[in-house]
Amino acid sequence: MPTKLTVNNNGSLRVEGEDFIIVDAQGNEYGLQGRTLVSICRCGLSANKPFCDGSHKGHFEHNAVAFDLPPKKS
Repeated sequence: MPTKLTVNNNGSLRVEGEDFIIVDAQGNEYGLQGRTLVSICRCGLSANKPFCDGSHKGHFEHNAVAFDLPPKKS
């Protein structure tokens, strides 16, 4: 199964798959300890950034609906 990123309504970005890494701005890898599913904070309230800790509940609203991006600029 390819890595899948799900934009949750009113919450995090859920990343799941068998083979993915997450790195910081300097390229250093976060130690995921074998996890195949993590949630990434979108609201900025998590005490465990970049990972979600549920702090968004009642403080973040976004109805995730897929759409097509415009064509890439050449």
